[in-house]
Parts: sequence; C-alpha cells; structure tokens
Amino acid sequence: MKKRLFIFLWIIQCTAQAADLPGIPAFIDEMVEKHQFRREELQLAFSRAEYRVDVIESISKPAVLKPWVEYRPNFINPQRIDGGVQFWRKYSAALKRAERQYGVPQEIIVGIIGVETLYGRNAGRYLALDALTTLTFDYPRRADFFRDELEHYLLLARGQGFDLLGIQSSYAGALGIPQFMPSSYLRYAVDHNGNGKIDLMNEPEDSIGSVANYLKHFGWRAGEPVAMQCRVEDEKRLGSVGDVRPYIAWLAAGVKPLKQPGEEMPPAWLLDFTVETGKEYWLVFGNFNVIMRYNNSNFYAMSVYQLAEAVKQAR
Repeated sequence: MKKRLFIFLWIIQCTAQAADLPGIPAFIDEMVEKHQFRREELQLAFSRAEYRVDVIESISKPAVLKPWVEYRPNFINPQRIDGGVQFWRKYSAALKRAERQYGVPQEIIVGIIGVETLYGRNAGRYLALDALTTLTFDYPRRADFFRDELEHYLLLARGQGFDLLGIQSSYAGALGIPQFMPSSYLRYAVDHNGNGKIDLMNEPEDSIGSVANYLKHFGWRAGEPVAMQCRVEDEKRLGSVGDVRPYIAWLAAGVKPLKQPGEEMPPAWLLDFTVETGKEYWLVFGNFNVIMRYNNSNFYAMSVYQLAEAVKQAR
C-alpha cells in the first residue's frame, strides 16, 4: 500500500498542467500571426499539455556524464548487436540503396538507429508536446533552442496530420525511429521507400534514408575512415592532443595504428578513453565529427562507431 502511494505521489510531482507557464499566451499569439494557426486549437492543446519535472531532471543529468566504462555497455552489448544483425537483414535493400545514394556505410546507419532507439523499440516515453513545452518555458539555459523546436513541432504536426497530444518523444523532444528533432525532421527526412509520404515514426526505410541524408548534409565523406584504435609510444611526445594534425604528424609523434591503415589518410585528432586496463587511444577523423552533429558527444560518436563495427562483424 505504501509503495503504491509513493508511486502515485511521484507521478503527481512529475506532472502538472503546463497552461499557466509564463510565455505560452505570447507564444500562441506568435504562432497565430506567423503561421496562421487557429488560436482555439492551440489554446486547447496547451491546456491539456503537462509540465514534466522529470524532463528537467533528465536533461540536467544526461547519460554522457557517466564515465566511459559505464556509458559504453549501454550500447555495445549482445542485445544491440543481435538486434542490429536482424535489422540489417530485414532492411538490407533499403540500407544498400541509402549507401549508394548518400555514400554513408550501412553499418553506420544501423549503428545510429541502434544507439538511438534500439532499432525503433524505444522511441520515447514522453509526449512530445509535454517535453517541448516544459523545456521551452522552464529551461532558460536552452529556451531559444527549444522554442524553435516547439515551433517546428507544431508545423510538423500540422503538415503530417499528427495529433499534437498523441506523439511520443524523448525527454528532449526527439521523434521517431531515428530520433530527429522536429526541425531536422522537416529539413532532412526523406521518403526512402517511395510510398509518397515521410514517416519516421513508423517506417524504418524512411528512417534509414533520413539518417543517411542527414549525415551527408553535414559533410560525410564516402570512403574515409571514422576512427582507428592506436597505441602511443610516449605520451610526452604528443603535445596538445585536442588539435587536428595531418596523419603523418601523429605517426611522427609515436601514435601507431593497431591495424594497417589505408594509403592516404585524412587529418585526425587523438582521443583517449579510460577503460578497465588504463587508457585506450583512438585517432578520429572528419566522419567522426559528422556523427557528433547527431549528438555532440565523443562518447556518443564512439558508441555509434563501435556498435556499427560490432554489428558488421557479427553479420
């Protein structure tokens, strides 16, 4: 009985009506004037939206704050590797077509979708309107960003015929199988299966093409590496490891790849990750930085790369 009461009180604490948050009436005015939304529809939607304390808590304590040895197993594990093999097998035609069209390797597309939503299984447990409203009007640190995303969500919902109160998202308002923010959904989502509509909520083929299109837009270079594990002969010779250098300069500094590289290697920078046995060194290249445009975290990009490689090997 006490446990049930605690859960009930926790739910009440985490949710409340959002309509009284300062700024919503002015935002509705702006959407009516700027985009010709019907005022009554927006007033009704926001009167039903809920303020989520747990959204603020989640965005204030992202998983990337964990050390690498705790972060990595969340994404490089048998469930995601096996799921990636099955996903690749099921959608091999769409993945091959995306690689041909956009130049992004199939395993990288699989890796991103695997890290983001476990291949569509975990696309979010919050209502998008709740999450974006909470962050727009009660997260001053990034209020402008989330206000823009809330605006794009309204436009997306109108264009796609979404029920404003029926679409689930991450705590940050990311949508669908590939977890696109609403602005990215509008800009980079594509009809990859050719059925005349774009649906990242339910269609893995569209999600595959959209991920590839997104990465190409942000500078993916076909045929170039993402990352390369190395050993370091003497840390004192490295100097500042955060700068980008020609590959040959890293070799001269005593950074040696564990596998034979290609003949012409692009510039790189050096990262180190703390593992159980000490430090693990990686040279990372421009395509690694492109993955970080999806999520600005070294841990995230390395997880995508390592999951992609693990799925490719398992397949």
